[in-house]
Amino acid sequence: MVYLLATAAALSNALISILQRIGVEDAPDKETLKLSLIAHALRRGVWLAGFALMIGSFVLQAIALHFGDLSEVQPILVSELLFLVLILSVWFGYRVGAREWLGVILAAGGLAGFLAISSPTGGDRLPTNFHWLFAGGSAAAAIAVAVLLALRGPRWWRAAMFGTSAAISFAFSAALTKVVTHYIAVDWIQIFAHWETYALVIFGVLAVFLTQNAFHAGPIGASQAALVLVDPLVSISIGLALFGDNLNTGGARGPLEALSLLALIIGGFVLSHSSAVALLKGEGAAGDQLAPRFRRHFGRSRSDPTPGLTS
Repeated sequence: MVYLLATAAALSNALISILQRIGVEDAPDKETLKLSLIAHALRRGVWLAGFALMIGSFVLQAIALHFGDLSEVQPILVSELLFLVLILSVWFGYRVGAREWLGVILAAGGLAGFLAISSPTGGDRLPTNFHWLFAGGSAAAAIAVAVLLALRGPRWWRAAMFGTSAAISFAFSAALTKVVTHYIAVDWIQIFAHWETYALVIFGVLAVFLTQNAFHAGPIGASQAALVLVDPLVSISIGLALFGDNLNTGGARGPLEALSLLALIIGGFVLSHSSAVALLKGEGAAGDQLAPRFRRHFGRSRSDPTPGLTS
């Protein structure tokens, strides 16, 4: 059930990426890191549809985290990239080529291999306030550094850094979600008596805000790769350090797990830079080919040309 819920959340995330990216892509550059970017998004019906899906995805992920573990649930969310290519193929008629198949095989094989070899299980550690403070402080520092790095450089770099900051926010939010769902299961009325509930709101809102900046900052390939790939890696680290999650790494398992994660990362990178994904911003040949069908579904308000995936 845990795997099914996490997979459903990944499918929702793929749809969210499409809808919310459309909602903020035509916002002026000066709205970066400003609340006016969210105000712009709120005026777009397509973005609101994505936000509604985001709520549903959060519920699915929260239930999965309640019954599963960070190191078990979060890697499955990488399958968002597989669903993204599938949606673009079925919905928008993109013909999947060798690059997409290579990415699918590497990502799916790497994910399946990691879960099968590591057999992640939850630890019995109850995090103390010191552990939370250390993990939260480390996450906040990493987020701040990524945001500062995102303020300078080419568009692909800015998109990647905003995506990294959002992914770290989502990873720490997932850790808080696991604890809050436990409180809900015991006595949901008492969740407001625990600081983790308010921390979840803060980091959750921050994650959504930074995600919109990643969508807005630059090429989809850069932001998508950071968003999808950094989250599970940080989540695995948090699960091991904070909750004492266990991964079977004895003997040949350790190197095989490393190879599986490497295949997963390479596959995700290949998929995120696929020409199919270029459709979402009308970039390159794929965007030129599919833009008319794209506009029929959602409409486009951007009239100026958009840069390519590697700009």
